[in-house]
Amino acid sequence: MQASDRFNINSQLEHLQAKYVGTGHADLSRFEWAVNIQRDSYASYIGHYPMLAYFAIAENESIGRERYNFMQKMLLPCGLPPEREDD
Repeated sequence: MQASDRFNINSQLEHLQAKYVGTGHADLSRFEWAVNIQRDSYASYIGHYPMLAYFAIAENESIGRERYNFMQKMLLPCGLPPEREDD
C-alpha cells in the first residue's frame, strides 16, 4: 500500500464522516456513539411499519402508543451523559 493510497482512503473517510453524522469521527466518545446507534434504531423502528407493528404486538400496546414510547426514548436513549474530565 502506497502513501498516496492511504491519503486517498483517509480523505474519503473524512468526507463520509463530514457528510453522515452516524459514521462518527476521531473525537467521538463511546457514549455519543451509543446514543447515535440507539437513535438510529428507534428512528428505523418508527419508520418501518411492520417492525413497529411487531413491537406493538409483542408488548401488547397499540401502534400509536409504541410509536410514542419510541419517540420518548429517543430523547435520552442511554441516560444522562457521563461527567467529562477536563485535563
